[in-house]
Amino acid sequence: MSEFIYGQQPVAEAERGRRQVHRVWSSPEIPAGRLAEMAGSEDHQGIVAEVDEYPYVGSQQLLSRPDALIVVLDQIQDPRNLGAVCRSAEVAGADGVVIPDRRAATVTAAVCKTSAGAVEHLQIARVRNIADFLAEGKKAGFWVWGAEAEAESAPWQIDLTGKTMIVMGSEGKGLRPRVADNCDGLVSIPQGGRIDSLNVSAAASVLLFEAVRQRSS
Repeated sequence: MSEFIYGQQPVAEAERGRRQVHRVWSSPEIPAGRLAEMAGSEDHQGIVAEVDEYPYVGSQQLLSRPDALIVVLDQIQDPRNLGAVCRSAEVAGADGVVIPDRRAATVTAAVCKTSAGAVEHLQIARVRNIADFLAEGKKAGFWVWGAEAEAESAPWQIDLTGKTMIVMGSEGKGLRPRVADNCDGLVSIPQGGRIDSLNVSAAASVLLFEAVRQRSS
């Protein structure tokens, strides 16, 4: 099966990535209205491509990597948030992202666009049950840290080197109880402003690059 993606950077990264690009349409040869119809969005930047469907990986591929850094997303609903997290994860050099196979955003053209094509190079796995995956990860030697606004530990107070999973909760609801119970500990980002919390993608970036800092020091 194939699907459409759109945008200058997503199409360019798809051409450098794992899935085959079958055909590319661009303006001015193709009218903007036709491109928007194909893309399902006005945000196509004058280019649309037909590509293979997204190649998810098996979760075991991620668990088997030495000193892996994995981002686990517990029912993220907004495709833009998923795309933004994937972009940060790829730039930070994370080994992969794990998402549930139900009740959550999946990799679509909109996610590809928001990620600036990062999903084309990132290993993303879908699992049936997030809590069970975390338990499996702990058996494989991972330390699992969940992001929770009320937690007492700051990211720089915990060890994010070695096999590490960073677990982010859904927008508005945070981590589900069983998911939080399967974490080794919870971590929060200290805040000095007046609004309640960071967007999930911004919070993921902070945690990811703190892990990068620790791993490079």
